[in-house]
Amino acid sequence: MKKPFDLRPRRGRPRKFNTPSTAITLTLPDDVIAALQGIHPDVSRAVVRIAQKENSARPRPPAELSTFGRRAVILVSPSPVLETAGVMLVPLTDGRALISFDETMNTSRLELVLRDTIDEGRLSPEDDRLFRAVADLLKGARLSKSVELHQRQIVVLESVKPRQAARALVRSRRKR
Repeated sequence: MKKPFDLRPRRGRPRKFNTPSTAITLTLPDDVIAALQGIHPDVSRAVVRIAQKENSARPRPPAELSTFGRRAVILVSPSPVLETAGVMLVPLTDGRALISFDETMNTSRLELVLRDTIDEGRLSPEDDRLFRAVADLLKGARLSKSVELHQRQIVVLESVKPRQAARALVRSRRKR
C-alpha cells in the first residue's frame, strides 16, 4: 500500500484518476453507454462523475491529501474558523477547499498557528478535528524523508462589491 507521503511516480501507465483505481470489464446496454458519453466522452470518467455526486453526501475526513503524479495538495472541509487562522480557502466543486494564504504566512507558521489554536482548547469538536488533521499532514510532510514541502502561488479571482467596482471604474477613467 502506498504511504500518505510517498509521492514518487509509479512505473507504467500514468494514472487516470488521483485515487487508487482498479481496471474492470463491464457490459452495458448501448443506450446506457450513450447516456454516459453524454456526461463525459470517456465512459469511466462519466461513471466516476456520477459516483462522486453520490459520495459527496458521505462524510469525508476533515483534511486529506489529493495526489496527482508526484505532487499532492491538502483538501479541507470549509471552515470559517480555519480562515481566522490566517488562511484563505479556495472552494472546489465537490464541497471541499484548497488552503491558500498571502505572503505573510508560510507552512511552518501555519502549522504553529494551528497547534497554538488547538492548545487554547476553544475550538468546536469539528474544527478541532480539522485543525489537528491539517497540522498532522503538515508535520508528516515536514518530517518525511521522501517529500519536500513547497509553497506555490495560485490564481484566485475574487469579485468586488458593487461600490468598490464603481470606485475603481471612476479611478481608472480619471487616469486617462
